[in-house]
Amino acid sequence: MTWTVIAVTLGFAGLAVLAWCSFRLWLGVRRLARELERTRRRLEPKHSALRAEVDDLRDARAPADSGEGVRSS
Repeated sequence: MTWTVIAVTLGFAGLAVLAWCSFRLWLGVRRLARELERTRRRLEPKHSALRAEVDDLRDARAPADSGEGVRSS
């Protein structure tokens, strides 16, 4: 009978440790998600400006299609 009580107690203690670890992990994931969202909001204006600059450069480099180019056959 004593071994049964000890085994059940150790089982519950193990589950309590796992629950505590998973709770701490959940808190860490939540904190990381908040930090990523805050960083994403901070970088969005810079990303948009860079995207616009890249699009402007791409448009400037694109050859004008006049229809009188040299064709290779």
